[in-house]
Amino acid sequence: MGKLTAQAIAERALEIGDTEGLDAVTIRRLATDLGVTPMALYWHYKNKEQLLGGMADHLIAGFTPKPADDRPWQERLRDLVEGLVRTLRTHPCARNVLEQVDQTTVPNFLAVWDHALGLCREAGFSVPESCLITKYVLQSAIAIADQPVHFTSGRTPEEVAEIQRQKRLGLQSLPVEKYPHLVEMAGPLVEGDWRLYDTFGVDLVFAGIEALATGR
Repeated sequence: MGKLTAQAIAERALEIGDTEGLDAVTIRRLATDLGVTPMALYWHYKNKEQLLGGMADHLIAGFTPKPADDRPWQERLRDLVEGLVRTLRTHPCARNVLEQVDQTTVPNFLAVWDHALGLCREAGFSVPESCLITKYVLQSAIAIADQPVHFTSGRTPEEVAEIQRQKRLGLQSLPVEKYPHLVEMAGPLVEGDWRLYDTFGVDLVFAGIEALATGR
């Protein structure tokens, strides 16, 4: 193989994390997969903590916020959130990776966060409000991106359908006098439209932000 790079190591680590979980991501396993000695990997990542940081940085590297333009801040912030969701969704292990690292040490995450902070300040929010809003927005994007891929990762369509069927039957078998709404809505709860899940989830987040902004 060519020259071993930190990016190549992180990409292979994400592939393992996606299919086997983060516990399977070890220096020894990566060395075997990449055809090198463990010492070759230590030049780039001295331990699992550094490796996870590299994985987090690499999975966000494919997302670059659009340059400033004349559109309203709401549209640009929505672009940022939706773009981040699409990027994170390419890796089923993304949420687990980001939850296990200090996000303030991940350069590409910091770039997205800084951009979001600037848009909030442009909208007229105070510094404390901007800090809180961006934390909620970015964590919401991570959660929204995770849901479909977390559920379907590593499963065939038939396996997904069977899991959904069993979950639906489980909800429908609940005592209707105690859980009337869960029983009634068992199908949509389990088999929801993921496209609507994305757009509605982002809409919910932005409805609150825009409602706050109207008072500015």
